[in-house]
Amino acid sequence: MKYEKPIAGWWTGRTTEQRDYLYQHIRLLDLQDQKTGVQDQRSPALLGYSCDIGVHRNQGRVGAAGGPNAIRAALGKLPALSGGPALWTDAGNLLPAPDMESAQRGFAKSVSQLLRLGYFPIGLGGGHDMAFAHFQGLVDFLPAGTRLGMVNFDAHFDLRRPLPLPHSGSPYFQMAEACKEHAMSFRYACIGARPDANTQELWDRAREWEVLVVERAQMGGTYQKDVIRKLRAFCEGLDALYISIDLDGFSSAFAPGVSAASPMGYAPEDLLPLLGWLLDSGKVISMDLAECNPGLDRDGQTARLAASLIHFSAHRPGLF
Repeated sequence: MKYEKPIAGWWTGRTTEQRDYLYQHIRLLDLQDQKTGVQDQRSPALLGYSCDIGVHRNQGRVGAAGGPNAIRAALGKLPALSGGPALWTDAGNLLPAPDMESAQRGFAKSVSQLLRLGYFPIGLGGGHDMAFAHFQGLVDFLPAGTRLGMVNFDAHFDLRRPLPLPHSGSPYFQMAEACKEHAMSFRYACIGARPDANTQELWDRAREWEVLVVERAQMGGTYQKDVIRKLRAFCEGLDALYISIDLDGFSSAFAPGVSAASPMGYAPEDLLPLLGWLLDSGKVISMDLAECNPGLDRDGQTARLAASLIHFSAHRPGLF
């Protein structure tokens, strides 16, 4: 793997006498420093996955390797409010050296390390192949027998077979295979799936593997109480939750800078109540945001969306 240490130059914002903005609350963490100690209180740690090789393998539009630093640039300018974490940590980026699999191994190791140090990892992507790496880090950290659930806000199931190599469309297929190896149940919910974004084979696989599916048309408005009821049933009996947000699930009106943009995606107001309910469950131990492609973005809109989702999550009462 290739590890890029965080630098202060990634974090800038409006100059103020008070510590009003998030960039003024950032601590840099070198994961290769063996002297780092365990945290007294859980706090967020940002970890970049600067890799879009999986997107290229999946025949998507490349450029998401620049996503982590674009999200940082947007996040640093947001306000630090009461009720949120007093300290934010930047743990740097994992880069492919020479391939996607090396970046995944490094990211998995880093997620596990951050959890052991008492952090709440927030992955910044990068292709959605980051999700399998994140899962591997969780499995390495969690005690045997832990009942882990994965919630993916996404237009796509990402249950495609690696043909022949893994890619950004295969992470949850790989998780299902890994669950068999570890004698774990595959507990997966895909929120926002679209009929025009998944083949019949994938719908059939999701049904066969008992995936909780909430279609995009069923996310908002009067449907939300029913969705929360389904999420409550999904979370019962789980010990831990991992949330992944693929930014290409949003309509291109809100997230134009992704590898697979579509005007048929959902809006932020559809997602936020569901994300908030999950964060309030007390079971979420980590999350990530994938597919931010700054080269295709418009006025930094997608990076700003990702940053606002992180800001919303970190300021959720009781998370930190």
